Amino acid sequence: MQNYKAKLETNNYYHIYNRANGKDKLFLTDDNYKFFLQKYDMYISPIAETLSYCLMPNHFHFLVKIKSDATLTALSGLKTLTGQDLSNKLSQQFNHLFNSYTQSFNKQHNRLGNLFARPFRRIKISSEEYSINIANYIHQNPVTHN
Repeated sequence: MQNYKAKLETNNYYHIYNRANGKDKLFLTDDNYKFFLQKYDMYISPIAETLSYCLMPNHFHFLVKIKSDATLTALSGLKTLTGQDLSNKLSQQFNHLFNSYTQSFNKQHNRLGNLFARPFRRIKISSEEYSINIANYIHQNPVTHN
């Protein structure tokens, strides 16, 4: 069975994904997609390289590689963290992305409450074959969902 809440560790690859709560949509306009990617760049690009992604109206997928210890050590707030503390801080970056986007989305669309299902899903990629399968899955997702 897959661990959907895998510990985030340096130099490892992960399939990161999430969906909207219930039948809500995450993105209603082209500007929503652009704004989400701007927030993603702000919060996630410093900690992870993005290899593949797909944004759909009600969910998203990312294939990322968490950056090296040396790279993360240079970042403020991550200098002395290791193990579970570092994993929690890396997960917190994703939560900051989701919270920041939700606040803006809610304000723009006059809504209240959580936008994203919790917790966000992350699966550690265990082999090159699996990473190829995930990349293909991510790229085929828009076709699969029309």
